Amino acid sequence: MKVLLLLLLSSLQGLGASSRREEDFRFCGDRNQTQNSSVIYEHGPPTISIENMAQALIIKRPFLPKRRNSYYKYSLPPALGRYRFCIYWFKANRTLRLVYGKQNFLLGGDPSSSITRGKESQKTERTRTSIFNVSYVYKGGKNTSLDSAPEYFLEFPESVSIWEQDVEQQLVTLDSLIAQPPAPAAGATEQQLLHGAADASALEKMLAKVELEGQNQTFGKATVHATVLRVQPAWAPQHLAFASQREEDREVRGFTVDLPSSLFEMAKEKEEVVEHRVLVMDINSQTMFQDENSSRVLGDKVVGISLVDTVVANLSDPVVLTFFHDQLPRNVTPLCVFWQENTNAGSGSWDSYGCTTAPGGTRTDCRCNHLTYFAVLMVSSPEITYMHRDYLSIITYIGCLISALASVCTIVFLYFRSKQRDQITSMHIHMNLLGAIFLLDTTFLISEHLASSSSEAACRAGGLFLHFSLLSCLTWMAIEGYNLYRLVIEVFNAYHDHFLLKLCLVGWGVPFFCVTLIFLASWTNYGPFSIPIYESIGGRSTNATICWITSPLIHNVVNLGFFSLVFLFNSVMLGAMVREILRQNKKGHKLKHILALFGLSILLGIPWALVFFSFTSGIFRLISLYIFTIINSLQGFLIFLWYWTMVLQARKPPDLQSSSDNVKLQPNSTQSHLG
Repeated sequence: MKVLLLLLLSSLQGLGASSRREEDFRFCGDRNQTQNSSVIYEHGPPTISIENMAQALIIKRPFLPKRRNSYYKYSLPPALGRYRFCIYWFKANRTLRLVYGKQNFLLGGDPSSSITRGKESQKTERTRTSIFNVSYVYKGGKNTSLDSAPEYFLEFPESVSIWEQDVEQQLVTLDSLIAQPPAPAAGATEQQLLHGAADASALEKMLAKVELEGQNQTFGKATVHATVLRVQPAWAPQHLAFASQREEDREVRGFTVDLPSSLFEMAKEKEEVVEHRVLVMDINSQTMFQDENSSRVLGDKVVGISLVDTVVANLSDPVVLTFFHDQLPRNVTPLCVFWQENTNAGSGSWDSYGCTTAPGGTRTDCRCNHLTYFAVLMVSSPEITYMHRDYLSIITYIGCLISALASVCTIVFLYFRSKQRDQITSMHIHMNLLGAIFLLDTTFLISEHLASSSSEAACRAGGLFLHFSLLSCLTWMAIEGYNLYRLVIEVFNAYHDHFLLKLCLVGWGVPFFCVTLIFLASWTNYGPFSIPIYESIGGRSTNATICWITSPLIHNVVNLGFFSLVFLFNSVMLGAMVREILRQNKKGHKLKHILALFGLSILLGIPWALVFFSFTSGIFRLISLYIFTIINSLQGFLIFLWYWTMVLQARKPPDLQSSSDNVKLQPNSTQSHLG
């Protein structure tokens, strides 16, 4: 097979010329016709190819016939023997003509009845035969002879012009590739990315040479739109602005591009440059831009910007690309990125280096110092800056440490205190609650360290035990609420057989049953859990990893659902106790009793309700997070302070206290909730 590198002009359109002497290119050869045969004209690769078979002379070119995937078949003379044929290319009216013996064919446009159109239904075995006495002439130059061969490839030079029809057809090919779903076979997605990148590259080469009707022109009607902007060199380069058409039915409604004047300063140094071309690719699909992280592109909108034959990087003035879109969700942060191709063909990743993001309500400005394909990623993140996150982390660690130590001290003191039967039940409930708080604090303190270890089994165990501690803490807070209600309102001096044992079975048994059920359902429900955190300074995205529940659904249903029930129950218990105190203590000191009962809300976990304010936004959400973190990380310490306040109050001389004060709240009373 011979490969012939020839300089041809561009695509096929129009009717033939009237004289052979006007052709810009001619290819001639002799062919032995040994049987009835034909000429087949069809679409081919980015070359013109001539292949000789005994059954047909096949001519392919990269300019499609009237319809995609169709071919044109021309009948040749029935007489057998040697025939001289020539292929002529006329630039003026973009005509490809074949002269075969005494017959003349306008390839792809002859209305003769000897032409058939359609799709080849089957492939028959064909015999290749050589073309001999081959010669070609380009632009009236010297006639050049070639060796005999069955096939020739005629490639295009880089400087030829491309016509609008060729660009539109390439856009149709690219749209079809993007629209088709990925094949289920392994590696199909990579192949799709590879072919898409090749087609996009071919499209960019066409846009660099396309014949434009005006100063600027836009091509494409479906997924991909391509715009060519012509820039004339000037001694004082000006910035260039471009705005896309509005798309009201899409998540991204449109975009604008502002190119700095420094981008065109090289024109002053290149006097031979007739014009510069800026290519803007508007792609409404990220099919060709899939990374390993399955990153989500805002509105599936990818915008490519390039300057023909020029690599643009490290601009002194940035390129400004503005995306107009709907209001973004509260927990989503936009991040301007560009597509970084990897060394492996057909793969790549999104990177933000050299780009800064200026988010707004319904617009996002991207300022980048280079040109390539750009997009806006949707980065999930909490609405707090990295600085507040660090402060909250410090408060949590210090608070948990103090709370754990205070819980141990209070448990020891309660254990060695009065052993009266009427006080044992309340004291043991307090001890169990403090024990649950101690377990929650300690497991939380070591959870992040377990997540950073190499032992996945240890992290699963840590996540399971942290969940068990949290549920135990919530359960014992509910038991505290019931016990206080029982002592203040229900029956005084009540005693039930094995009452404490039954409470322990509920307080520790219910959480154990829940975590066991979740673990048996799937042991992967516990393990390392990454919390995405977007750091606005520097545009970095980091993860905080702890050993916890890996399923957000289980966390929301079990934890938030269980706490909601506990909070509702304890709120009702606290309200009933406040009402009872107001009813029975009518001679003053009501405010003291009400404040005392509200102080007991620490025992009941009422401040945990601040977690519901995390669904708000703005400064109110930030304040609620600080209050929630301080109170709940110090819960054990606050119970310690509350207990000693009640003990000191009980040790005051009787004449300093109202008789009504001693009825309900004294630690030494049989009705006391703390004694």
